[in-house]
Amino acid sequence: MDKRVIVMSLGGSVIIPEQKSDNFLLKLRVALKKYYHTHKFVLVCGGGSIARAYITLLEKEHKNHREQSEAGIRATRMNAELVMQVFGKEANATLPKDMKSIKSELHKNNVVVSGALRYAPHQTSDTTAAKLAAYLKSEFVNLTNVSGLYTSDPRKNKAAKLIPRISWKEFETKAHALRFRPGEHFVLDQKASTLIRKHKIKTFIIGKDVNNLEKFLNNQRWLGTQINAQ
Repeated sequence: MDKRVIVMSLGGSVIIPEQKSDNFLLKLRVALKKYYHTHKFVLVCGGGSIARAYITLLEKEHKNHREQSEAGIRATRMNAELVMQVFGKEANATLPKDMKSIKSELHKNNVVVSGALRYAPHQTSDTTAAKLAAYLKSEFVNLTNVSGLYTSDPRKNKAAKLIPRISWKEFETKAHALRFRPGEHFVLDQKASTLIRKHKIKTFIIGKDVNNLEKFLNNQRWLGTQINAQ
């Protein structure tokens, strides 16, 4: 494949933002369209607040982690169907359920949208995206509701500082310091952090600013965190 392939993990919080006037998806479609002549994109959708609402209810009903995770997977697929509708004929018409199907769709489309592909313990749609980046030998971009990795949660601590660059190993250590639970909310889940280190995947946490994403695609100076060897 001659074009630059980028796997993007779209957090559910950017697909369905709290501020309904955000129009992130519409801005994203307009931005990515500018690069179809040189790029192909795989958009892996998270479940966000919808998944967390499902999981919280099932947790109260004492359902096990697998049942909670499967509810989260259904939420990611529902969000993926929405993203497919927004991109229309520019993207795949049916939702892929495995990596081989995504690779096949990538030969026919500039954009391929998916949710989580299948259940596996202790993983979110981030792991799906990391696996796809390894499978497609591509870069991995995480678009989430924070503009990168910080020393602490910037939404709770105004003194938190952005970490512009971190090694795969250091990032993996930070991710694994947290206890996994279905629907967890961190920039990337633990399995994804291990996969990007194991496969040496160039990974970028950029946030939801579409103008900032375009700077990244243009190889200009952008705001966020780069995860790779140091």
